[in-house]
Amino acid sequence: MEKTDKTRLGISVAMLGAALYFMGLVGMTPLIILAGYTLIMEKDIWVKKVAVRAVSIVLVFAAISAAIGLLTNSTSLLTNLVLLFNGSINLSQLNRLVSIFHIILSTLQTIFLLLLGLSALKKKDISLGSLDKASETIGNKTEE
Repeated sequence: MEKTDKTRLGISVAMLGAALYFMGLVGMTPLIILAGYTLIMEKDIWVKKVAVRAVSIVLVFAAISAAIGLLTNSTSLLTNLVLLFNGSINLSQLNRLVSIFHIILSTLQTIFLLLLGLSALKKKDISLGSLDKASETIGNKTEE
């Protein structure tokens, strides 16, 4: 039987790693709290890297969502400026397109975090390119 590494909470390191990704589905605040706990209290380097990756992924999706949201605000501003001068403009199609992008982005984030969480249950990583470099940097600093 394989020995599993335990966290200070008494659960396996893989379970905490999965919980970090799954917290990203719940919201930013619970994820930040759990990631902060992990970075401060836990000794396992892998789970610390997972904490950084989970927060990074959620922040990237939040930034993309905010950028798409700016497009909606810009169209509202344009519509109001045109209406101010008694003009007529219909940007409803653009607003629908932005809504579709938000739905697609939210769905991708959910699928992505679920896959990473399920992978973490087996204590395996899925390569994420530049996000991996950020988590490696954190892991190297915590080892020193």
